[in-house]
Order: sequence, then structure tokens, then C-alpha cells
Amino acid sequence: MAQEIELKFIVNHSAVEALRDHLNTLGGEHHDPVQLLNIYYETPDNWLRGHDMGLRIRGENGRYEMTMKVAGRVTGGLHQRPEYNVALSEPTLDLAQLPTEVWPNGELPADLASRVQPLFSTDFYREKWLVAVDDSRIEIALDQGEVKAGEFAEPICELELELLSGDTRAVLKLANQLVSQTGLRQGSLSKAARGYHLAQGNPAREIKPTTILHVAAKADVEQGLEAAFELALAQWQYHEELWVRGNDAAKEQVLAAIGLVRHALMLFGGIVPRKASTHLRDLLT
Repeated sequence: MAQEIELKFIVNHSAVEALRDHLNTLGGEHHDPVQLLNIYYETPDNWLRGHDMGLRIRGENGRYEMTMKVAGRVTGGLHQRPEYNVALSEPTLDLAQLPTEVWPNGELPADLASRVQPLFSTDFYREKWLVAVDDSRIEIALDQGEVKAGEFAEPICELELELLSGDTRAVLKLANQLVSQTGLRQGSLSKAARGYHLAQGNPAREIKPTTILHVAAKADVEQGLEAAFELALAQWQYHEELWVRGNDAAKEQVLAAIGLVRHALMLFGGIVPRKASTHLRDLLT
């Protein structure tokens, strides 16, 4: 099992060349673009999705790999999710090769192999840079292509920062350096999430009013602050995506999420040194 830790940016097509030029100045190991073909699988009743699992086969230069991603965590756009990778000799699922710990009940459901079928696909070119940040290694991947389900398709133009080794803070440090580049915005929707949406007929995404903040039983103050920020950032990023896609009503929810961040800083002001939050508060005004 590997722990995937990555952060995603959506890239404006007009900014790709300038971004590529900037990435070439980072002193990393550059890899030319390669085509990645991915087929994602699901059952008719969305059994995998219901268990927060994602199953795909990826093809690259005649090599194939089956990947199962299981439930993880998303915090402010930083995705942390366990994944299991199995090399294949041909692009055919072989679920028996996955470890039993993948499955909810500790064993492969008897009829699952006969029920899974292709649901959507992604076809994109990936250009990579391997860079060092402090004592950590990070893969920067520029992906350009499309995700497709039946008659529906969406373009892919995004930048992913994946931690290969070291400290998660290195990913955030690198991201902070890159945000000064024009044409970048943080993305919250994975390729798989977009594919599932297309497979459902590409319905209009709904506005989601902010829910009541729920924290774990016996959570300490720090965990409460963290939960408040997670709720606010999830709302912010989801509705920012809708707003960019032309849903003007989503703007109100973005502003409400920003307000929630402000309120959290006020509520927990006694434990967050004012100096530590000054820059953030300035950005929110």
C-alpha cells in the first residue's frame, strides 16, 4: 500500500506555456510528456463509490497497472488517500491480486468481478518534473487531455504536486511558491469525481448550503479549530468551482465560507497568536 499525498491546481489553457517555462527553472529532473490512458470501473449500483473506493486500469507505453484507491481525507484541497497498485500483463482486471485489506469485510465480494464494468475514461498527456524541496522529493505533473463518459466529456488541464518522500509541508511550501503564477487556481475535484459526474448524465451541480459544524466526541480545542477550517475550505472550493463554471449563485456560498474562516479565527483567537494569523486575516478582508 502507498499513501498518496497530492495537491491539485486547475490551469488556464492560455497559461500553460508560461507555467512550463517557470517549472523548467526549478532545477528538477524533467520528463517529456507521455500518454496515459485510464479506464475506471464501477458496478451498476455504484458499490465501489458507495464504499469510497476507486478502481482503474492505466496504460502507459504498453505497460498496464491496476489501482484501487480507498477512503482518505481531503483538507483544503490536499488529498491524502491510500492506494494499492498491481502491475498487469494485459489491460484486464484481476481483483484477486489486490490484498484482502482493501475490501470492507476483509475479503473480495464473491460476485464483484462479474459486476464491475467500464464507466468512464481519461486520456491525457502527462509531463513531469521531479524536484527537491528541503529534504523532500515532489513530483510535479502537468496533465492535458480529457475525461469522457459516453457522450459527455470535459477537458483536463491541471497541475498536480505529489509527495514522493519527505514532509507534507514541503508540498504546501512549493504550492505557495507556484500560486504567484498567473492562470492557476486550486482544484477540489479529482479526475474520478468529474468522471462519475459525467457518467450520471452531467447534471447541473447543486448549491450546498453550509451545514452545522460537527466535531468528534471529546475533541480538543485544536481539533475543533481544524474541523471549522475543513468545513469552510470544503465549501469555498466546491462553490468556487461552480462559480467559475458560470453559476453566479455560488458566489454567495464562497463569501459565506470566507466569513466562516473569519469567524473561526475570532472564536479561537485565544489559542491562535494574532501574529500567526495576521497575514491570513489581511487576505480575507
